[in-house]
Amino acid sequence: MDTRIKVILDSNPDYKRYLRTNSYWYKTLNRKPDAIDMFIAEVKEKYKLRTSDKINNLIDKIDMVSKFINVLR
Repeated sequence: MDTRIKVILDSNPDYKRYLRTNSYWYKTLNRKPDAIDMFIAEVKEKYKLRTSDKINNLIDKIDMVSKFINVLR
């Protein structure tokens, strides 16, 4: 595997965890190191690490707190 790819994978524990559970990516990244962007996008989608997922999570938390406050009134 390309050294650059190994450094990227070692830098994030989510990448390692996803790579262990989806081992077909080993072969893909060995053959096509340019596929690292697709790998990262798939990891972010799976573990909900995209910006839109974080915003939705924050909105859900704010909504839950506002409902809790309304119940206390």
